[in-house]
Amino acid sequence: MDFPARIDVHQHIVPPVWADALAARGLDSGGWPIPAWSPSGAIAMMDEQGIATGVLSVTSPGVHLDTGASADADARTLARAVNEYGAEVVKDHPDRFGHFASIPLPDVDAAVAEAAHALDTLGADGVVLMSNVHGRYLGDPDFAPLWAELDRRRATVFIHPAQPPMPLLPGTPAPLADYVFDTTRTALNLVLNGVMSRHPDVRVILSHGGGFLPYAAYRFSGLAPIATDPDRPSDEVLRDLKRFYFDTALAASPSALPALLAFAEPGHVLYGSDWPFAPQQAGSYYNHFLETYPDFAPGQAEAVNRGSAEALFPRLAR
Repeated sequence: MDFPARIDVHQHIVPPVWADALAARGLDSGGWPIPAWSPSGAIAMMDEQGIATGVLSVTSPGVHLDTGASADADARTLARAVNEYGAEVVKDHPDRFGHFASIPLPDVDAAVAEAAHALDTLGADGVVLMSNVHGRYLGDPDFAPLWAELDRRRATVFIHPAQPPMPLLPGTPAPLADYVFDTTRTALNLVLNGVMSRHPDVRVILSHGGGFLPYAAYRFSGLAPIATDPDRPSDEVLRDLKRFYFDTALAASPSALPALLAFAEPGHVLYGSDWPFAPQQAGSYYNHFLETYPDFAPGQAEAVNRGSAEALFPRLAR
């Protein structure tokens, strides 16, 4: 592989206005501290890690931070500021960065409006959604207008995990354990609530190899007709589970990669780093596994590193 060549679909941005909003509320990312970030620091990391382009997104807890009377208005303001900051970074470095726009769910009307503004005016490459928003998962029926709009636009949606609505495992920040659980939970919720079957033109990327989904997919498809919907056969559930795309952030390991590659459809596995929340040491750790994996099919490594992302984001193709 020529370096730098990878397209990193799971790379984070830390807009100062967002970091300040979290600090003012005493918030972090599920018990994980908010790291420093700059375009120059990101480019230096990418040059060392063989990454040509990083598609930037704000991580958990997203932009809807409160539950009080002004929560929706504050979230709209923060989303717009975050998205304008990301758009400026891309404008200054169009060959090195893309960005997923943040949208202020659970305010559905504002979320639809901000998605339209970000995609049409700011040139966002897609939108980022947290796996749950104040305990509401993405298959919530109230979120249907947003999914309909994203499907109409054939948008790409990046789902990042959030802290699930339960106490942290003692002494364990959410990114270490609970994030993979919550990714799985929201993906299953999307499928069982029919979001994926109703909206065939939206492309949905799951973080961190899809959590446990590739490993447990046949458990879900086999039991769903018994547990939730006897009129929906297992093969339909499995078809909708296979519609997801997956990134390799923190998931390119000797035990996770075989399950992921066995389950994912061709072209549905994309490179991810999770930088800077996963520091460069972690990136090198998982890159080693990816680069030495012995069982890639012909062309598969190149697809994971770049080709599959080029198909999703033609703007980023060479």
